[in-house]
Amino acid sequence: MALRRLRPGIGKPAVVLAALTLLLAGCGDKGGSTTTGGGRTKITVAALPLTDTAAVYLARDRGLFEKAGLDVTVQPVQQSIQALPALANGQVDVIAGANYVTFLQAEEKGTLDVRVLAEGVRTAPHMMDVLVPKDSGIKTLAGLAGRTVAVNILNNIQSLTLNAILDQRGVGRPVYRQIAFPQMGPALQRGQVDAVHAVEPFDSAIQGQLKARVLLDGASAPVGSLPISGYVTTRRFADGHPRAAAAFRRAVEAASKIAASDPSAVRAELPKYTKVTADQATSIGLPTYATATDLAQLRRLTELMRKQDLLKKAIDPGTLLVK
Repeated sequence: MALRRLRPGIGKPAVVLAALTLLLAGCGDKGGSTTTGGGRTKITVAALPLTDTAAVYLARDRGLFEKAGLDVTVQPVQQSIQALPALANGQVDVIAGANYVTFLQAEEKGTLDVRVLAEGVRTAPHMMDVLVPKDSGIKTLAGLAGRTVAVNILNNIQSLTLNAILDQRGVGRPVYRQIAFPQMGPALQRGQVDAVHAVEPFDSAIQGQLKARVLLDGASAPVGSLPISGYVTTRRFADGHPRAAAAFRRAVEAASKIAASDPSAVRAELPKYTKVTADQATSIGLPTYATATDLAQLRRLTELMRKQDLLKKAIDPGTLLVK
């Protein structure tokens, strides 16, 4: 898989908003909360090109959405935070692979009335890794202290999990730099950062193209099996379209059961919505696909966020679940 060149200013808000506006131009003023001529409810879903979102593509391609009475349009985005304004104003109805940290913070700040439709994935061995160049002088975790590490979004799930690992092992934290996943390889190659915290399929791509070395399994203790992303909507959509919301959850959870029980189904799906080839898909580290929402695990995440001051007050995730 070719690694794209780093574009200056990729993380600037104006660029992000402009790109999202173009992306969603074909969606009309509102998202999919309408009924098609065939009687199916139309839903627009923003999804990241990650292993996290395999279930939404499986549900689409295996007819699970159609069977549930839904007409689902999937719009790709590079960061879940890009789609947050569109979710807030109704241009999209659901974000697949939504980084929980981002949306829990938005809920706390009152910028978004968040509801969780279904759990997505939890951490699993080597579904995300901290990578360094093959000839890097950083040989141990202690060597990361004060060095620059690329993460997809600042103060989010990647820094949260890595900080938890480093704190448990008693070593200093790095300095984080925001770089979108597709640009992490070029940034590492050019020496713009000392390490990258990459998730699949970008993790394997960077290792393959640059022969980058795995310094740390990003799902190590104490963050093993931690919920990291899910299917998020707003209270407005959940309350206004309860049948569609429930149907979407059932379809996604059915697809997640397929993903959990048959990893080969995920590996076959990945080349359809990512730049991963069929050969590369055979060796990619997959996350754990949640077949039902586990409230205790979500509380574990919010407690970790409180500990690292990513939440200023306690949030009971049980109040955010769509019943």
